Amino acid sequence: MNLKLALCFILIPFYETAHAQNSITLYGSIDAGVSYVSSSATATGHSSMVKFDDGVSQGNRWGLKGSEDLGGGLRAIFDLENGFTDGNGALAQGGALFGRQAWVGLTKQGVGSLTFGRQYSFSTDYLGNNYTLGSLTAAGQYAFHINDVDQLTSGRINNAVKFSSANFNGLTFGAMYGFSDQAGAFSGSPATDVDGVKSSGSSRAYSLGVNYRNGPFGVAVTYTDISYPSVATPAFTTNVANISTGGTKELSTLGAGARYAFGPALIFGNWTNTRFQPIIGAQSRLNIFEIGSKYALTSAFSASLGYTYSKLDDAYEGKWHQVTGVLDYALSKRTDVYVLAIYQKALGSNTIDGQNVPVQAEIGSSTSYLGTSGSGSTSQVAARIGIRHLF
Repeated sequence: MNLKLALCFILIPFYETAHAQNSITLYGSIDAGVSYVSSSATATGHSSMVKFDDGVSQGNRWGLKGSEDLGGGLRAIFDLENGFTDGNGALAQGGALFGRQAWVGLTKQGVGSLTFGRQYSFSTDYLGNNYTLGSLTAAGQYAFHINDVDQLTSGRINNAVKFSSANFNGLTFGAMYGFSDQAGAFSGSPATDVDGVKSSGSSRAYSLGVNYRNGPFGVAVTYTDISYPSVATPAFTTNVANISTGGTKELSTLGAGARYAFGPALIFGNWTNTRFQPIIGAQSRLNIFEIGSKYALTSAFSASLGYTYSKLDDAYEGKWHQVTGVLDYALSKRTDVYVLAIYQKALGSNTIDGQNVPVQAEIGSSTSYLGTSGSGSTSQVAARIGIRHLF
């Protein structure tokens, strides 16, 4: 017994050292609530809808991330992150086990990190996570731009090699490239059907970004380019509400954002310019301008208000005005409850197959949330009460 006790005292310092140098963390978030929308598309037109909706204020997830100290300021790092819906327990992101993130790499103190796998673009990392209503308020996915065509919340790139710099007095920057992983198609290729022989095609992507955050001020510029977005897994959408832009050759977005905090108030804004390039035909461009504010009424209670203007030009046209309001109350550091209200109005029409088709409204970063407003309707009013828990 004495020998065993002595061995325990000898091994404890080694265990504590190993524990201090290496770490694995389980983390996640769960959001759920009830939503109402005044007009959602049906087979015959449109109707109001009340639904259980989840992953709104923040996408539902659980993940494992960790690091190992390799000495000399060098560490091995990884992150595996699963997305799911708590309404029915199904996998999100096309059914992938770790569809949100799955990567491994190295990080060097004072230099940055080099990582390999499925990873976020810098449009999401720098711009979407720091300068948007969707990331800074509980409006979340309802406040991000129509179908997230500008990659501010779900810009995940497969087969990616990514460099992210260390923080140099508030300045960070990075670049990434996502390989097509198909012979003879380094830059991607469209799906084809030649003499009955079908090819699924392939997609490649690259992203660049610069972000500066120092004290109350922040500013960022990003660019993400995706070739053949419709054959990626899962596919990137190129639809804007009920308009199919046909941007199956290239989907690219240039974006910029800024923010400033003073006392209990935060003001912020962003602009994105997204280009939809079809394989054949004229391209379309979507410019989105967003401005928002958040005010801490108390240490636990905050109010937010924002306005988003979207304008589609060139091959297709349309305009969308959206106003978003949020009240958020923190029950603890990890749990909050919130209510939100959003109004969106669509304007314009397009001639498609010889018919005049009015532009519809669509609140949210995906049609899976509230859908489009449906034929015969050009506006949506949405309201929600929800709860979010972080772990």
